[in-house]
Amino acid sequence: MKRNFFPKDVRVDTTMMIDIDRLPKDGLHVARDFEFVSLDLVEENAVFLEPARADLTVRLSGDEVLVQGRVTARLSFVCARCLTPFEFPVDSRFDLVFLPEELDGLSEELTDEKIDQLFYSGRQLDLRAVVLEQLNLTFPAKPLCSSGCEGICAVCGEVIREAKCSCLVKEPESGVARLEFLLRDKS
Repeated sequence: MKRNFFPKDVRVDTTMMIDIDRLPKDGLHVARDFEFVSLDLVEENAVFLEPARADLTVRLSGDEVLVQGRVTARLSFVCARCLTPFEFPVDSRFDLVFLPEELDGLSEELTDEKIDQLFYSGRQLDLRAVVLEQLNLTFPAKPLCSSGCEGICAVCGEVIREAKCSCLVKEPESGVARLEFLLRDKS
């Protein structure tokens, strides 16, 4: 069930641009599906299994725009070790504060505090861009189907966890085993 809650005087276009000056005093609630293409994602092998769903609350506090929300999605990733597709569920909550872009130009130096600051431009905020960014931030640097994934056999190319590989691959000796060998040799 799609639900959108927009007061009549708040303008929202298809890109989800919110006119900040028209936000109601009690805020704006948006609950809807977002259709993104896989090219929008930072993970190049990701594919959407269902649209991203966002529940957002947007409030104005002085010049600050407060965005609280939750984004959920189901995607398919390719494991970086075994190259097998696996499902990656997203369920992420976030609290963001956006400042007017004019405040960004007041200070030339980049401080630790400023790194986390977000800005809006032209008294508008693109909620679609906010949802996409929060979705991308949930992705792992190296997608793995499981933390214990052993990957692909270096000899035959079979997926090791599927036990189709019968190759005898000699494991490299650990540093401790080499030291024990050297100590035994000197005795």
